[in-house]
Amino acid sequence: MIQFLFSQYKNYPTQDILLELTAIFFGLLSVWYAKKDSIWVFPTGIINTAIYTYLLWKWSLLGDMMINFYYVVMSVYGWYHWTRKNGEEVLFPIAKTTIAEKKWCVIIFLVAVVFVVGVYTFFNKFTNWTSYLDTFVTGIFFVGMWLMAKRKIENWVLWIVGDIISIPMYFVKGYSFTSIQYLIFTIIAIYGYLEWRRILKLKII
Repeated sequence: MIQFLFSQYKNYPTQDILLELTAIFFGLLSVWYAKKDSIWVFPTGIINTAIYTYLLWKWSLLGDMMINFYYVVMSVYGWYHWTRKNGEEVLFPIAKTTIAEKKWCVIIFLVAVVFVVGVYTFFNKFTNWTSYLDTFVTGIFFVGMWLMAKRKIENWVLWIVGDIISIPMYFVKGYSFTSIQYLIFTIIAIYGYLEWRRILKLKII
């Protein structure tokens, strides 16, 4: 079973294996900190996504690479956004998405999908069914990261959906470590949603 899962790594550069494992470690830390509503979600997330941006570029997975580069940018924005205070009061606590923000979610999703389709078409990357799925997952994760940066509880729903899709997708692509990472992400994201919902209810009371 172990040999079947990780056989694709036998000709894989040791440096890249170590980078992938390092990225996974910081990715798991980041999701755990997000569950705890901790500002450390962003510095750990930046390390994770910066490494994956490089690796995915090397693997020619352009859609995934763009997702991670976007994560880096949005993590910097989210880090700033979460630290904004009025005295001791946090200006942007955990909250539900407004109607206006839901409209922006649709716009961000559509723009992300159109952009990835354009890039994949230009580089002739629509050679496998996973490429088409990439465009959909990219849209989901773009919106999820935007909502995370704005501290909206609905971000967890999108992470859960995107993570579930990514588990078999990365396995089929031949990246077992990353596939397992998304399985763990899914579990933590479910607990993250429940934790944020509990915090939100306490604030309402």
